[in-house]
Amino acid sequence: MLQNTGALAGRTLFVTGASRGIGRAIALKAARDGANVVVAAKTAEAHPKLPGTIYTAAREIEEAGGKALACVVDVRDEEQIRSAVEQAVAKFGGIDILVNNASAINLTGTLGTTMKKVDLMLAVNLRGTYLTSKLCIPHLLKSSNPHILNLSPPLNLNPIWFKNHTAYTMAKYGMSMCVLGMAEEFRGQISVNALWPKTAIQTAAMDMLGGEGIERQCRKADIMADAAYSVFSRPLAGPAHTTGHFLIDEDILREAGLGDMEVYAVEPGHPLMPDFFLDVEADVDTPSSKALPSSTKTSNPIEETFALIRTVLSQDLVQSTKGVYQFDLSGEHTGSWFVDLKQGAGLAGQGLPPSPPDVVMSMDSALFSRMFRGELKPTMAFMTGKLRIQGDMSLAMKLEKMMAAMSKSKL
Repeated sequence: MLQNTGALAGRTLFVTGASRGIGRAIALKAARDGANVVVAAKTAEAHPKLPGTIYTAAREIEEAGGKALACVVDVRDEEQIRSAVEQAVAKFGGIDILVNNASAINLTGTLGTTMKKVDLMLAVNLRGTYLTSKLCIPHLLKSSNPHILNLSPPLNLNPIWFKNHTAYTMAKYGMSMCVLGMAEEFRGQISVNALWPKTAIQTAAMDMLGGEGIERQCRKADIMADAAYSVFSRPLAGPAHTTGHFLIDEDILREAGLGDMEVYAVEPGHPLMPDFFLDVEADVDTPSSKALPSSTKTSNPIEETFALIRTVLSQDLVQSTKGVYQFDLSGEHTGSWFVDLKQGAGLAGQGLPPSPPDVVMSMDSALFSRMFRGELKPTMAFMTGKLRIQGDMSLAMKLEKMMAAMSKSKL
């Protein structure tokens, strides 16, 4: 991991969404240098499902060697942001670094996204980033080495990153457009950049979206914290100066001289899931020894796959899943199939499910065969735009349990 150098000693960071996840990791990394950190987040009281509050994060920052100011901030509320900025300046004398980390996510298509969700994502991601930046900039301009870092992706206009979750993409890209505009507007005065992970990062949001076991395909938030620290250590002028860039965590750390990224893996050696908005081909992420033998292929591999699915159905699988799946296949073997893991010992077959599906997965029949041969995980297929999912995302990820059981039964 990237070692602390003391570069942020005495500097003041204003971090939105710092009570948990990547925001908290960035705050703690800076605290180890002796930085001042404003924990600007909504959670003042413990959440029943999510870890951390602004006060627990502040305590951890001070235990790590920094100074903390906990502020209740909903980035949709201009007065709460303004108050937090004023408190930060009064306590620490100014603001040197702004991290726009607060974000809202809802991975649903146009017809499945309520306007309440659309308004939330635009208000938090786009408007919240713009507003927090606007209120911090007058103070950043007084710093000797000011930075704004938005945790947002490169502006990739490949349609696959729009078609399954247009509203989320618009909101997230709004944060990235702030980077383009503000970097040019304040060129030579403030370094403005975006930072995005190459792979999925284990956070409470990822655990909720991906379901049980998703963490094995993730890296720790420490990789984003180290990458951010490297960016903040760069001067405002000179050859190392960076502004208006869309930075990727792994690339930044390799430039800093780190070669071993396995130290950031939740489970070293396990295949990693690419993050959204990056055009990378999904690798085969299950060892070939676990793939179903090619000899199992028939003139209709979908029928044979479902015959195998029926052999692994059980009450235990139903109890741990509690979902009805519908598969709409295109390509060589067009048709609809279903797996009911909601009652009894489970049911699987051709046609529509006997009860309304919780998840509808649309894909090419060849992709379906690859997934159930263990050559491609649903999460990988979804991230690379080859699989469309409508419904409960966490249930979609639970499908990997059944695939693992199928591989074992075939060995």
